[in-house]
Amino acid sequence: MTIALDRPVGSTDPATLVGPEVMESLSARITKDHPDIDRATARRIVAQAAAFLAASAQRSGDELSPSKLVDIGWHTWILHTVDYALFCEQVAGRFIHHVPTEDGQQADGGPEAALKRTLAAITQAGFTIDPDLWPAAAKMGECSQCHAGCSDSPNGGKKSK
Repeated sequence: MTIALDRPVGSTDPATLVGPEVMESLSARITKDHPDIDRATARRIVAQAAAFLAASAQRSGDELSPSKLVDIGWHTWILHTVDYALFCEQVAGRFIHHVPTEDGQQADGGPEAALKRTLAAITQAGFTIDPDLWPAAAKMGECSQCHAGCSDSPNGGKKSK
């Protein structure tokens, strides 16, 4: 018996989720804001941010967290609000909120567990992982720009009581 998958697990390049104009705009912004990152690496960061967001959309009940480099892509994308909102609507059918954690707060199981959960979710969503961009989950308190841990909102951005 042969089983054929429309999209083999872990084999789709997440850059295909991002239009060429948006890819170029975000990559240019990353290299401008982070001179130590070259354009090719910036494109890889945007692609992995797209994979992270698509996986977050599919696993909205899980607390997923980007790596430090992928978080740069997410923060950059959020600044381009029109493109970000459109992307979220296309891949999730809703806006994907960015939720910094409070000081001292950690993801369930800590950064290592969040990394495992996130990489598993990306793979299960069918996207390739660029291992050079995921050396470790963004450690709480070391998020590249918000200076707090960052995760997608498992409750759709609603504040918990």
